[in-house]
Amino acid sequence: MTFVQIIDYKTSRQDDLNQLLDRYVSQSQGKRTVTHSIVGKDRENENHYVDVVEFPSYEEAMKNSHLPETDKMFEEMVALCDGMPSFTNLDVVRDEHLNTVMVNRMYDELAMKGDMSVAEEIFAADYRDHDISNPEDKIGPAGMREDVEMWRGGFDFTFTRDAQMAQDDYVTTLWTWTGKHKGEFMGIAPTGKTCTMTGTTVFRCQDGMIKEGWWHYDAMGLMRQLGAM
Repeated sequence: MTFVQIIDYKTSRQDDLNQLLDRYVSQSQGKRTVTHSIVGKDRENENHYVDVVEFPSYEEAMKNSHLPETDKMFEEMVALCDGMPSFTNLDVVRDEHLNTVMVNRMYDELAMKGDMSVAEEIFAADYRDHDISNPEDKIGPAGMREDVEMWRGGFDFTFTRDAQMAQDDYVTTLWTWTGKHKGEFMGIAPTGKTCTMTGTTVFRCQDGMIKEGWWHYDAMGLMRQLGAM
């Protein structure tokens, strides 16, 4: 279970504290177990800060706290703070990145289930789709419906999300596609073959909609499997 520690403190020496944290990151390289760290500054109190530090589990957090580098860093941190920092320890019971939830509706509901109404719900009217197989970008929900219908007409297929990362407005997915060739596809008569290919898709989200997408995948490999090359 993911574990998060919230560190609440006040300091008028944030620049010095940033330098301390940079040294700690360098000195503990290859030892620390932190997976994600965020430092927030209170808009109502310029000397009030909150650090949110994420670990894979409570046990990994304890390993990190027992590092000599962590002990030294904490002693120096206390010296730079106005009073003793406070700590809140949290087990994460729900973790949702809403852009990721929206993007996954494209794979699960639109692409695999064929619910075309989803296109209007997740893709912006001016959405631009950059696909290595298309000479021109597909535009808007209608463009995505057209593309999905072409693939669904040629294959019964599934997407397996092998890895996924969300950062700022972007959601990147590494996927494996598996499809049975059931209908004509790009001029190729149905072969009945089951094909696989891997790829990566990056979606940019804005204002609760998907605004832009980039698809990179082994199209040549797919054509070879279909006997077209």
